[in-house]
Amino acid sequence: MKSSPVPRSRDIERQAGYLQPEHCAPPPPRLRPPGEMWFVRDGCGVACGLITWLLVLYAEFVVVFVMLLPARSVAYSLVNGALFNTLAFLALASHFRAMCTDPGAVPKGNATKEFIESLQLKPGQVVYKCPKCCSIKPERAHHCSVCKRCIRKMDHHCPWVNNCVGENNQKYFVLFTMYIALISFHALFMAALHFVFCFEEDWSKCSTFSPPSTVILLILLCFEGLLFLIFTAVMFGTQVHSICTDETGIEQLKKEEKTWVKKSRWMNMKMVFGHPFSIAWLSPFTTPDHGKADAYQYVV
Repeated sequence: MKSSPVPRSRDIERQAGYLQPEHCAPPPPRLRPPGEMWFVRDGCGVACGLITWLLVLYAEFVVVFVMLLPARSVAYSLVNGALFNTLAFLALASHFRAMCTDPGAVPKGNATKEFIESLQLKPGQVVYKCPKCCSIKPERAHHCSVCKRCIRKMDHHCPWVNNCVGENNQKYFVLFTMYIALISFHALFMAALHFVFCFEEDWSKCSTFSPPSTVILLILLCFEGLLFLIFTAVMFGTQVHSICTDETGIEQLKKEEKTWVKKSRWMNMKMVFGHPFSIAWLSPFTTPDHGKADAYQYVV
């Protein structure tokens, strides 16, 4: 997103009279019925999301059929197979939740005269307006040009999950990066052991595939594992740091002034993963309970 040459005037109008609500049409009819799955119709994002699943399934194929099934030790195959498949399942489940969860979209087209009057603004109060989707938005919300919506606490738009990372799905995105990093490290570890085993033994005995096919499959897996281990580990660390400091990626990039209440790092973690701390933090199937989180305000 390009920053405005005037500080903090990107989408902020200083007085309610400047909002010009007559220029905003009433909110359009709800195209997505209540309870329907959130899904961004972006061709690039859909392709990236599909590639992500295919890469995980490729790793699954190589790990199971090239390395584990031909292994002599049944215990080695069972333990590593169960561990890898569990992590892969959690990674894909986290990806699905991050992709199909509303990240915190602000109602579109609510900058109407009636809605502005309902805010009961006082003299000197500042309101946030997005001229692109014609909505009055809460503090710390930003407009996404891909989702075509204003997103509360938007960190960034990630094409790999075909969605924005915001206040409602940041937990699932963090879990996705963590589990992808774990399965990448696990795959690299098993591939290294398999290479050592194949060099010590006859290549024809270490895999059900031909030696050239085995080498090619393992090299591709190592390349994929190393690439995604570095990428997701860095992204995971960046997201944890962003959560602990309570500052989104966009806010850090634009160096926006912190006007919100400062909280401890532990409280910031619970704001994203839920109150109280539990094993559910690691589950993509549980929706985080934000507890007594402060509601976002439309005026400051």
